[in-house]
Amino acid sequence: MAIEANQIVSIEYEVKDGDKVVDSNVGGAPLVFMFGKGQIIPGLENGIVNMAIGEKGNVLVKPADAYGDYNAEATQEVPADQFAGIDLELGMTLYGQAEDGGTTQVTVKEIGAESITIDFNHPLAGKELMFSVTINNVRDASAEEVMTGVPAENKQDDDGCCGTGGGSGCGCH
Repeated sequence: MAIEANQIVSIEYEVKDGDKVVDSNVGGAPLVFMFGKGQIIPGLENGIVNMAIGEKGNVLVKPADAYGDYNAEATQEVPADQFAGIDLELGMTLYGQAEDGGTTQVTVKEIGAESITIDFNHPLAGKELMFSVTINNVRDASAEEVMTGVPAENKQDDDGCCGTGGGSGCGCH
């Protein structure tokens, strides 16, 4: 039976770029997401749609269905003095503020005496990724989960206190 939109899916995965493991949650907390809401890369979601609970499989995801093709024009030269106090290394990941006020991730591509070239591409852009996936669980979402798009397993306590909403006996006031 196919996994359907708005179902909550729990997976264990390892992802490789060639022979190099680039991410894994094996032995850790599962990845829990709402299917059909764009919460994981499209190629992985499409690759697991017909898998069942307990099933293991490999899913090859092309760049267009993962982090996109590499855009050679998505680099920028920045004056080196903007990085004063930072011990830069080639390939280092830095985080900064994007034009829309959000956070942006860049990679140090070249280090010159006067300028630093940074790359705005996702580190896995242009890469074919091989996911080894195990489906831990698939369940129907609650009405609240459908409304918010947040699986109960991923929900943060509003006050971070004891998971009870605070109050007496919790030690939080």
